[in-house]
Amino acid sequence: MKVILNKDLPTLGEEGDIKEVAKGYARNFLFPRSIALPYTERTIALFEVRRGDIEARKADKRKDAASIKEKLEGLDLVITMPAGANGKLYGAVTSQTVADELTKLGFQIERKRIELTGNTLKSVGNYKVTVKLYESAAAEVSLTVQGQVLKSETRGVPSRRGSVRRRRTGEPGAGQISQEESAPEAVPVPNEAPETLPVQA
Repeated sequence: MKVILNKDLPTLGEEGDIKEVAKGYARNFLFPRSIALPYTERTIALFEVRRGDIEARKADKRKDAASIKEKLEGLDLVITMPAGANGKLYGAVTSQTVADELTKLGFQIERKRIELTGNTLKSVGNYKVTVKLYESAAAEVSLTVQGQVLKSETRGVPSRRGSVRRRRTGEPGAGQISQEESAPEAVPVPNEAPETLPVQA
């Protein structure tokens, strides 16, 4: 059935838009919440009266989108991820990863509005990310993915099984070395600091 949206609904449209929806969806969800009204001559006339206000709000949204676009395109977004020495990430950068980073910078951008090349990024390098804003407005954000090399092996970690304890004279088995006495205690060596991979152009 045909309805006119009384409020913005991101998954459907904006106030004043005319949409074709399932009857059950309209009667059970849209109408009870006043999100939409039936498409009738009466509601058409009502929205014609409101048309000026609706267009003014849309103009404000376009202005806001232009401002956000300018700010986003001025960013040099950097994301650091664990990676191997060959630059391959242990994991991937997704649209949600980018959305989280933008949130830290004060931008509330929905994940579904962020488009990555191939949906995910799996290597270090420089990328362009598209962020859809309002209507046809979209920002192209510069993204650098840096890799952090993790050491897979640690050296010099002592084991309790390597500690030495000799039995006292007179104890059963005196003069023998217990199972704990198999090796001298090792001196721990501090782990090396993670290395940051160079960024591939």
